[in-house]
Amino acid sequence: MAESTRRDFLYIATATMGAVGAAATVWPFINQMNPDASVLALASTEVDLTPITEGQIVTVKWRGKPVFISHRTKKEIDEARAVKPGELPDPQPDEARVKKGREQWLVLVGVCTHLGCVPLGHQGDYDGWFCPCHGSHYDSSGRIRKGPAPTNLAVPPYEFVSDSKIQIG
Repeated sequence: MAESTRRDFLYIATATMGAVGAAATVWPFINQMNPDASVLALASTEVDLTPITEGQIVTVKWRGKPVFISHRTKKEIDEARAVKPGELPDPQPDEARVKKGREQWLVLVGVCTHLGCVPLGHQGDYDGWFCPCHGSHYDSSGRIRKGPAPTNLAVPPYEFVSDSKIQIG
C-alpha cells in the first residue's frame, strides 16, 4: 500500500477548493432562474364574493394575469346550458366549467386564447366576452363561439373556502 505524501494532500486540497470555487461561481446563475418573489406571492389569492352583485363581473389579479369572477344570472346560466357542446369549436359543457351547487359563480383566466389580449365582459354576440383585438366572441360560460381563438377561456384551479370566499391557485 502506498503511503500518503504531502503532494497527495495538496492535490486533494486543490481539487476541493476548485470544486467549492466552481460552485460559488455557478450558484448565482442558477439562483437567478428562480421565480421572482412577487410571482410567488401571488401563487394563490383569496377573493371575497360578498360585494359582487348578480350580473356583475369583477377582475382580480392572480400570477400576473387578470382573472374574471362572474356572478351569473339565471338567464346567463340557462343560455349557457342550452348550447349543445357538439356545436362549439372547443366542446365543453357549462357544468364542467363551474363548481357543482355554485353554478352562479364562473371563474376564468381573462386572457384571450388567440394572442393573449384581455377580453371585455358583457359584450359580443353571445353576451359573454368579446376580444376587441381580433374579434373572438365567448359566451356566458367563457367558451369560444366565433373568431380566431382556438380554445375556451381557461378555468384556473380554485375552490370555495367558505360560502362567500374562493381561493384561486
